Amino acid sequence: MIEPTDDIARLRDLLPKGRAIIGLDLGSKVVGIAVSDPLWMVASPLVSLKRNQFKKLAASILKIADGRAAGGYIVGLPRNMDGSEGPSCQSARAFASNLASVSNAPVGLWDERLSTVEAERSLIAADVSRRRRRKIVDKIAASIILQGALDRLSISESSV
Repeated sequence: MIEPTDDIARLRDLLPKGRAIIGLDLGSKVVGIAVSDPLWMVASPLVSLKRNQFKKLAASILKIADGRAAGGYIVGLPRNMDGSEGPSCQSARAFASNLASVSNAPVGLWDERLSTVEAERSLIAADVSRRRRRKIVDKIAASIILQGALDRLSISESSV
């Protein structure tokens, strides 16, 4: 098993080139999922899954990753505004570790502070109804998390 990392340069070295990356926004009830293109340029919202028993959820995530020929994962790390880590971070780290153990693919952790707020704001600006926002905000947040990591991967690669 490859241990999850929040070192983006290390993650870049572990990820297979030319394969998509799956982004995950771990909510208490729903997990938002996004996917990148194989060149790691663009993150697109994909689906939201009910957060249930890890085994079932992991099977669904692995099926999506397999269908997209994904080579790794980015899990949102919900740090506190001061950068410290609370219980939600510990939960995300445990989820990332469990995912790494069943997938054998690299898992990165990416600071997701305010990703859901940003997703909500963009949906409100696009005049999306409150009912519709509730259904899609998690996968939009996942794409925001993944896009942030992709942008950093790109910067990290260009500095090598």
